[in-house]
Amino acid sequence: MDYSKKLSDLKVAIVHDWLIGLGGAERVVESMLKLFPQADLYTSVYDNSKITIFRNRKIHTTFLQHWPLAKKKHQFFASVRPLAFESLDLSSYDLVLSSSSAESKGVITPTETLHISYIHTPVRYYWSGYDEYLKNPGFGLLDPFVRLVMPSMVKRLKRWDFAAAQRPDYLIANSEEVVSRIKRYYKRDSQVINPPVDIERFSNIKHKSDDYYLVVSRFVPYKRIDLAIKACNKLGKKLVVAGRGPELKNLKKIAGDNVVFIESPSDKKINQLYEKAKAFIFSAEEDFGITPVEAMAAGVPVICFGKGGASETVINMKTGLYHNKQTVDSLIEAIKKFESSKFSKSDLRSRAEYFSESRFIKDLGGFVSEKIKK
Repeated sequence: MDYSKKLSDLKVAIVHDWLIGLGGAERVVESMLKLFPQADLYTSVYDNSKITIFRNRKIHTTFLQHWPLAKKKHQFFASVRPLAFESLDLSSYDLVLSSSSAESKGVITPTETLHISYIHTPVRYYWSGYDEYLKNPGFGLLDPFVRLVMPSMVKRLKRWDFAAAQRPDYLIANSEEVVSRIKRYYKRDSQVINPPVDIERFSNIKHKSDDYYLVVSRFVPYKRIDLAIKACNKLGKKLVVAGRGPELKNLKKIAGDNVVFIESPSDKKINQLYEKAKAFIFSAEEDFGITPVEAMAAGVPVICFGKGGASETVINMKTGLYHNKQTVDSLIEAIKKFESSKFSKSDLRSRAEYFSESRFIKDLGGFVSEKIKK
């Protein structure tokens, strides 16, 4: 069915939680805008010095845009963001498409407006990751205070979040893992459309050697980069860890001389790292996990934790290997098994292509078109 003309006639608003850094969720918004180039873009706060891909369009922000620290420490404003999103006036739109791992799904729309929310995950620090965040909130010297107030604050915000998740007409999940979380926490059904991955970016990468194991990630606790570091320490294997985030100092403390850190790498640098990587290590229980797909697109096998989103993208013993527990010993066992295994570059590339941007745009366009007709 040719639905492009019908979609192009819609007045569309795309609403994202915040635009203060470039990650997988922001790439989803970028692809949504390719499907709906006429859309207006809304968010709570926007930092054009940290994210440049939206500089050619007007971005509507909330009252938080002018609050001190709102662009740098959005975590401080979790209790205010619900009001910020509820204050947005979206009454003139035919379609509201929210991109949400936090509050954007809670925007208020008229009954005649179709609201579809793309859920990256139910809010981690309320639901699936609450115990983890309570243990390590990530606020440095303020952690003891955050641990004290977090239980009562989260209890209140969970009630709002559940109510907010009932507002969209339809929910899209980025993986089967998120489908199950949406059902568990929000008591709603959802349909999977996997997020887009820029496969073509890696099409010219040619493997030159197998020098090291590689991690590319934000440095936050739930990514479990510590497992890769400790496993490679014990095995005496060279490991390159590329990315940025608040856990950098802690990770450096446990790293041996065999571990090299690359801070805030450019896309060009990451491509160069893939060229010589032996395997990509991914030990997080992730909602989806874009970096394992990028690794496969670059021809690099993936050693991953066999639960969550990575288990949906990486095929065990064909495009990588699973370790079945989030422990150092389990990862060590997988690395040893990997070193006596072989993987086909064509299998890796073929699997990655399943998650291309063109497929995302086609599937999302088809979903919206179907719901508009109802």
